Amino acid sequence: MPNKWLKIELSIPSPLVDAVSNFVMEIGAKGVFQEELDVQSPEDLPEQREKETLKAYLPCDARVKDKLTSLKKYTDSLSRIFPHLEKASLTTEEISNQDWGEQWKKFFKPLRIGRNIVIKPTWERYPASGRDLVIDIDPGMAFGTGQHPSTRMCMQAMEEILLTDRTIKNWRVLDVGTGTGILGITSVKLGAHRAVCVDIDKKATDIALENAKINRVENRIEIINRDVSTIRESFDLVIANLTAQILKKLCNHLISVVEPGGYLLLSGIMELEEQDIQESFLTSPCLVSHKIIKEKDYPDIGRDWVCYVLRKRSE
Repeated sequence: MPNKWLKIELSIPSPLVDAVSNFVMEIGAKGVFQEELDVQSPEDLPEQREKETLKAYLPCDARVKDKLTSLKKYTDSLSRIFPHLEKASLTTEEISNQDWGEQWKKFFKPLRIGRNIVIKPTWERYPASGRDLVIDIDPGMAFGTGQHPSTRMCMQAMEEILLTDRTIKNWRVLDVGTGTGILGITSVKLGAHRAVCVDIDKKATDIALENAKINRVENRIEIINRDVSTIRESFDLVIANLTAQILKKLCNHLISVVEPGGYLLLSGIMELEEQDIQESFLTSPCLVSHKIIKEKDYPDIGRDWVCYVLRKRSE
């Protein structure tokens, strides 16, 4: 684990938030975050602001200067493409490992997703009411707090599927690239019988196990530190919140581990990557229906991200 981190704070026009978030993740950031307001009610929608503050953390390794230069070139290119928008600005600060947790706590606040799900950091108080389904998360160094549009889209889709489809009993869920375990934990709290959470990052699986214990669902979740290609059993719901490039690479295997009649959620996809995903997945004779979740469906999620809900043909 790196001893030093480069904290990057970007002030950018709101329409560019998702594009810049995706770019920063691609160059190796261990999380990209926006400061959140207080948790919303199910009827609330956030107001659109002209500018947003984005925070990201890069490990201070031999490549960090090149990565920062790449980010500056990228934001400059956006300014040329969108001259009518204010130019992005950024500041940096070197922090140590011991500062990491406190940096997280400044902007990870309770967040409502969908009608009933509330993601809450372990150090915050939240008075649950009504049908609130509260998920407690301590992210540590892993990815997955529910703040990113790709995660929120998955949770929206999971809520709809698990609470409305009564044709499947004792749901078995596979969470690919689990990170903090947030999606696997949410699935069992939504009623899934069992979830398998897999990640190639040992630190992530350790954190996911701790979060499962915090939420008292560890007896219904199996957390595995290995490549998903080694998983051979099948599941009623497979959740793959990755990147378009990795999704395409795993296409055949992901389809193979979906039980006939089961669902496959694909997220982490930018709108401009839709065609590649469709060419990889929607040409499969196994998949008989799909739904694309975009901003027009859930305007509180994000502008440029896409989530596919696919269903496998029943035998």
